[in-house]
Amino acid sequence: MKRQQATFTNLSFSIIKEQLLHWANQYNNCSFLDNHFYPSQLHTYECMVAVGVCNSFTVENASSATQLSQLAHFFNQQSNDWLFGHIGYDFKNALFPTLLPSKKKHLGFADLFFYQPQIVVQLFSNYLVIASINITPSEVFAQICNTQISVAETPKVKMAMQGRLSKAAYIEQIQQLQQHILRGDCYEINFCQEFYNEQAYIHPVDVYKQLTQISPNPFSCFYKQAHNYLLCASPERYIKKQGSVLISQPIKGTFKRHLTNPIADKQMRSQLLNSEKDKSENVMVVDLVRNDLSRICERGSVKVDELFGVYTFPQVHQMISTISGIVNDSINFADVLGATFPMGSMTGAPKCKVMELIDAYEPTARGLYSGAVGYISPDGNFDFNVVIRSLLYNQQTQYLSYQVGGGITYYSHAESEYEECLLKAAAIQAVLL
Repeated sequence: MKRQQATFTNLSFSIIKEQLLHWANQYNNCSFLDNHFYPSQLHTYECMVAVGVCNSFTVENASSATQLSQLAHFFNQQSNDWLFGHIGYDFKNALFPTLLPSKKKHLGFADLFFYQPQIVVQLFSNYLVIASINITPSEVFAQICNTQISVAETPKVKMAMQGRLSKAAYIEQIQQLQQHILRGDCYEINFCQEFYNEQAYIHPVDVYKQLTQISPNPFSCFYKQAHNYLLCASPERYIKKQGSVLISQPIKGTFKRHLTNPIADKQMRSQLLNSEKDKSENVMVVDLVRNDLSRICERGSVKVDELFGVYTFPQVHQMISTISGIVNDSINFADVLGATFPMGSMTGAPKCKVMELIDAYEPTARGLYSGAVGYISPDGNFDFNVVIRSLLYNQQTQYLSYQVGGGITYYSHAESEYEECLLKAAAIQAVLL
């Protein structure tokens, strides 16, 4: 199947972007990856959209090491074309066979799903590139331009969410995990909690637009697999390959913003930059990522490009470090996945032990939360986010969920960690309440 490609200019940028979102949602499977004009040399597009399925590979329930080799075989079969998809956190069971089977999943996302799309659209600052199979780019462009931007039939959603853990239970769990740290079982662990509603009715496109209007982060996405929706406003990159360079940018360290007081806001940013607790958490994850990358990168090539960088987002200040390494041409995404997933910022150190503790202490499966969504380009480059700051919705069962968490060390204050979870969920809560 040969892919046709064409470029279209003279666009009304804001209109075409919104039309792209509504157009993509008409398909059973779609990926709408949105940069929100975030300034970075590492971003190559403003928006990337992929719809329709020519070929696909699915792992419903990860359980065997052979599933990674099967994925690698699928990648080889589809080489030199676009692939989009997701890796759920629970794909860890294919990479670490000693871990326990996942707990009950309340949402319907597969543990892993990749597809070769029929249509790929790249939106840049002033032009659009369409690459399509079995339909001409001109026909696709006409479809997009003729898409009506619908308005929700109901007013802004009001949705009460219930926590899986009470505040007291959360604090007790943190204190128990700190005993594991004291005994030397681990150094740092990312512990998450879920908030949910079992009878939710929302308009996914409208809720995504509301969420990203409040929190327009650089790794946002509207992602759909059948009747399952991910509405994501993530600020974090999991892994990117650009030529021979692998890049990971873990986040550890979050401070609130003072949106009405620029002086106080600057002081909060400075406090994060000088926070020994947050720098300690950050450097632990940096060391873990360096170790993961060293498994597949050329010897001596792994380096820390930026340590303790503080970046400002609409809701919070975040501490981000950048780690890179050089890989040879034989390394593909399956190799990278096997060496680095799940990402260190969402697990802790040492990775295998903390995943055992996560299985033991978190009451529900994470599913797609703290997994990754992204794409692989025809030249073998790729870019994947970390699924955080997200709503997940099963339209068939009307189950709506979001999870939040943070890095726990022995010096963490349990009540402060709980408040940090609520801070990270502020944009989601603003949409739902």
